[in-house]
Amino acid sequence: MSASAAPEDLAATGGQHDVWLVRHGATEWSKSGKHTSTTDLPLLPEGEKAAFGIPDRIAGQSFAAVFTSPRQRARRTAELAGYAGAVVDDRLVEWAYGDYEGLTSAQIREGDKGWNLWTHPVPNGESAEQVAHRLDEVVEDLRQLDGPALIFGHGHCLRALAVRWLGLNVALGKYLVLGTATISVLGWDKSYPVLERWNS
Repeated sequence: MSASAAPEDLAATGGQHDVWLVRHGATEWSKSGKHTSTTDLPLLPEGEKAAFGIPDRIAGQSFAAVFTSPRQRARRTAELAGYAGAVVDDRLVEWAYGDYEGLTSAQIREGDKGWNLWTHPVPNGESAEQVAHRLDEVVEDLRQLDGPALIFGHGHCLRALAVRWLGLNVALGKYLVLGTATISVLGWDKSYPVLERWNS
């Protein structure tokens, strides 16, 4: 599947159920703006506190399946939110930042002016095409479920997942903002995939 596939290329093939997205709670690097992919940082105390509050924000919603990235910041968020049994899915890892791991965007642009993750190469990391490919597989699997799903994941990965849910070019994820411990919902309007709720 091309990262620039048109919306109709990802039209509904299964049940039309919502997908809830939760970005992990705050870590030291998420607060400082450092790119965090493979570095397996724990949640800060404030990140844990925010994770504890997630159940109240999704009260009354049941899920046919719950998934999490394998990174501890996502798994711990799921655990504190009451979903310790969330299924680990390696496809939900954060965008691999390669040589830019642990750097802020400002630091990266000192040596690569105009750099943007969504449109520029990442040395020894993932391309937009690679990210789109693995997340298209996730979207396909989600649409085969017999009920709503809940996903605990990461900022760039969840933004990319949202635009691929819509069938849009993955680079359009640069126009979405996603804070830590926020909740978003992917859904449907008739037969069309939509964003029902974002960064709340």
